[in-house]
Amino acid sequence: MFSPEWKWLIEFTHPTQAHMHGVKRYIYSGKTAYQDVEIIETDFFGRCLVLDGKIQSSEYDEFIYHESLVHPAMIIHPDPREIIVLGGGEGGALREILKYSSVEELLMVDIDRDVVSLCEKYLPEWNRGAFKDPRTELLFMDARKYMENNNKRWDVIFIDITEPLDDSPAYLLFTREFYQLLTNRLKKNGIIALQAGNLNPRLLYCHGAIYNTLKQVYRHVDSYGPFIPSYDTVWGFLFVSHECSARDYTPEMIDNIIAQREIKDLKYYDGLTHTHIFTLPRNLRMLRSREKRIIEDKNPLFTI
Repeated sequence: MFSPEWKWLIEFTHPTQAHMHGVKRYIYSGKTAYQDVEIIETDFFGRCLVLDGKIQSSEYDEFIYHESLVHPAMIIHPDPREIIVLGGGEGGALREILKYSSVEELLMVDIDRDVVSLCEKYLPEWNRGAFKDPRTELLFMDARKYMENNNKRWDVIFIDITEPLDDSPAYLLFTREFYQLLTNRLKKNGIIALQAGNLNPRLLYCHGAIYNTLKQVYRHVDSYGPFIPSYDTVWGFLFVSHECSARDYTPEMIDNIIAQREIKDLKYYDGLTHTHIFTLPRNLRMLRSREKRIIEDKNPLFTI
């Protein structure tokens, strides 16, 4: 039953469609140099990070997002040692990456120092000490500029940034020029994994355009998507490689690698989940194939 005494966060996914979240209290509300930031406590999902009016992660289900982003790439890579995360504010991706004993170097490049500090203060359960791990280095600057000015190659590149808005530099991390740049920042067997927009059939244009753009540059581009309750939708990710497809791995193969690498404390991801999230239904595959747009620096994609 609707309770008018609650404060309500209304999150728009389209000019005529939105989700409402009852807010018990606002833990923090402010604005950084780059975005509006709210940390709220809800009755339904617990604490939530909200950027520019959109829930980025919630206490209830952030593990679904971060395990889905991280583990397919880390499991499939034969020896992930040097890892970079572009974005990654809350530290959940770092937490999952650091479960791998093979990791020797983990660099997170995020433009918004204030968001990282706020998450470390108010959402410490997300990173669980990952920011202070001796393998971790934090760098606060524009991720594209960093990649343009550094020639280091990485085993896995994670892109964990917000959707492309017209008042944010994040849109330049979704273009063909940027994806071409990353081909020279991957080592042999290198993999890219990124969040890639809503898989709601009415909102698939963003995911479809990112998928098409990556297909211009890389041999293997696999869509996948878990249902994330706080988003109230199946959310899109992409697995990108020149050498392999994530869809070639059976549940048994994934589970064997998890066991061999002694990866513990997985709440969501395993072999059966891997097969499930990489199996898009026919209607989504058809809609994705109809999207022909290629995102370029001079022809960017913006979402609402």
